[in-house]
Amino acid sequence: MCQDRTDDMLETHFTCKGKKYPVIGLTGGVGAGKSTVLSILQEKYGFHVIQADLVARALMEPGKEAYEAVCAFLGPKILLEDGQINRSAMAEIIFKDPSKRAKVDSLTHPLVWKAVKKEAEEYNRQSVVIEAAIPSKEFRDKCDEMWYLYTSREVRIRRLKKSRGYSDKKAESIMANQATESEFRSFADAQIDNSGSEEETRKQIDALLEKDKDKVAK
Repeated sequence: MCQDRTDDMLETHFTCKGKKYPVIGLTGGVGAGKSTVLSILQEKYGFHVIQADLVARALMEPGKEAYEAVCAFLGPKILLEDGQINRSAMAEIIFKDPSKRAKVDSLTHPLVWKAVKKEAEEYNRQSVVIEAAIPSKEFRDKCDEMWYLYTSREVRIRRLKKSRGYSDKKAESIMANQATESEFRSFADAQIDNSGSEEETRKQIDALLEKDKDKVAK
């Protein structure tokens, strides 16, 4: 059911017969618990969920534009026998050479955000949440509002050790290569603290959406 919206916020609003649904961006570091927030938004509020990482993976399948661009740049050494990209081999190459990583990002990111925007437009009859671990202006410009999911460092490490079997060293290494808290906050309109229980997180989400009920499709 469409909700009335009289203010004209961003051009990135998606409309339903002249009425607007929100597009919320969700970002945060590894182990922050973004999947929990996505589940709440999807199951309780009916949001359509778009995960930028999954979109990127789909675009790296053989025959897709990002696949062709990356293979042309890095060469056949990143391919498995069946033609699929060997993600471990590619990661080893680009993480050892920042210039190559930057080049791969420049080839793939525009394609990912183009696909994300298209999918969001296709679901313009309901609210949408876009999740990505990397905050950026390009990401922010696709959303009406950006939420930063904060979780304490200690809790993130504990969760990663339990859910993924990471060592302290591996968890800390991954976290060190992600955006800083100040960088996340610089793009965010609101913050959710997910260091506690799921119920506490739910209450924060409810409060954020309560501030502007007409952003949420009932």
